[in-house]
Amino acid sequence: MAETTELGRYLRARRAQVTPKDVGLPAGTGLRRTPGLRREELATLSGVSVDYYTRLERGRETNPSTSVIDAIGRALRLRGDAYERLHDLAELASGRSSGSGEPRATDDDTVRPSVLTMLEALRPLPAYVVNRYNFMLAANPAGRRLLPGLWDWPPEQRSITRYLFLHPVGRELYVPWEETVTASVAHLRAIAGGDPDDPRLTALVGELLLKSPEFTRIWDRYDVQERSGGTKTFAHPKAGTMTLTFEVMQLARTGGQRLVAYQAPAGSPDEEAMLKLDPQSP
Repeated sequence: MAETTELGRYLRARRAQVTPKDVGLPAGTGLRRTPGLRREELATLSGVSVDYYTRLERGRETNPSTSVIDAIGRALRLRGDAYERLHDLAELASGRSSGSGEPRATDDDTVRPSVLTMLEALRPLPAYVVNRYNFMLAANPAGRRLLPGLWDWPPEQRSITRYLFLHPVGRELYVPWEETVTASVAHLRAIAGGDPDDPRLTALVGELLLKSPEFTRIWDRYDVQERSGGTKTFAHPKAGTMTLTFEVMQLARTGGQRLVAYQAPAGSPDEEAMLKLDPQSP
């Protein structure tokens, strides 16, 4: 089962990121072949047998109890989205998952007229709508100009994650680039955990794995994250350097569409730079 394999890969990746020192164990002497915790160390910390944990990681045990998953999550020092993703993958492996109740994404990327009106009302703030895979669906004028070159691609290629790794402007636009791409890949990982066989996601990830060693490196870390807002610094080729705060708003009954809007403190140099993105801005 793909889900079971995904759970095992997730456990291995997260285990490799926890050192003995992180959990209060002695590093021991000699060369460790394992970059993080050994299976037997994690099993001991989780209160399960080494045989049971090995079967779980290799996909031979598909019905772990919630208490076992809780214990493994604590031993791996998982928090927030990473902790929830472990539970999601365990449920998928066991067939217990009943879904979150949210509408599933479809191939219909139509943005509702009311949302398009909202984008226009947000001017001169940069704002855009993306689908669950971070493909750009719509934007107001400042939102289009915020990501130079993205709109030169056909709609089926307008993934912001793809833009970050494969477009020359996308690689220079965000400061620091590594932080932005890590968050973007972690979002895709969160989606993949819920539906690893999603053909649209599989195609995007497959292309990036082939074309970008940096994407492969970050993807293989199995970080997961869902961001609802924060701060980004842009080194924009036309507007100049600016630090903007952003909010991410989930759009109901859209299969995962999100509206992203940026702003800057009134009267600040950042706002002055941001306003250059809207041709009608005074």
